[in-house]
Amino acid sequence: MLKHTILKKIYLVLIFLLCLAAAGAFAQQKNQFVKIETEQGACIVKLYNETPVHRDNFIKLAKSGYFNATTFNRILKGFVIQGGDPDSLYDKSKTLKPEQKWISPEFNPALYHKRGALAMGRDDNKAKESFTTQIYIVDGKTYTNAQLDAIEKKNGIRIPENEREVYRTIGGTPFLDQNYTVFGEIVKGTDLIDKITAVKVNADGNPDNPVWMKVTVLTPREVTQALK
Repeated sequence: MLKHTILKKIYLVLIFLLCLAAAGAFAQQKNQFVKIETEQGACIVKLYNETPVHRDNFIKLAKSGYFNATTFNRILKGFVIQGGDPDSLYDKSKTLKPEQKWISPEFNPALYHKRGALAMGRDDNKAKESFTTQIYIVDGKTYTNAQLDAIEKKNGIRIPENEREVYRTIGGTPFLDQNYTVFGEIVKGTDLIDKITAVKVNADGNPDNPVWMKVTVLTPREVTQALK
């Protein structure tokens, strides 16, 4: 009888531990990925779980095909490639489309504007709220330590050494950190940035010929195939 009781207790403890392990695995949600295609090429983007509101908003719009009806309308080599809805469509005096809103920023010091980062655009609102339908991909440039020191001082931020190394060698737009929400990054196909910034644009960065986009949310199987 005693042996049976002990075995039963061990069994219950094992079940409890298995439940805890399953709950932990569930809590560690896998990242979701999207494919952004243009006439110039394509890239694979990982969306950050640390920015769930921006991530879910982007996924919802992508699944609805919203971005497929937009373009990369502002291409500034050495800065960013901006697409989706332009600023002019967010005039508060007009009736906005149902998808057009402002969402609170999700700043995270570990998510920064390195080359290939995906972020949400916004106007100059004091709360630094993002537009829901405007995105940009960072091109940027490389920076020296002195330049990064100056950005820290001016913006009141701290750029950790690991991020400094990226800004010194790969590049980005560090002066946008903690001002615009970064919610993803290109993990394959960063050469698309060079291809898009090579298109002919006017003085305002507007391309002579529309740069269309197609955004697809990938299934786990598609992600595995895409990242091979």
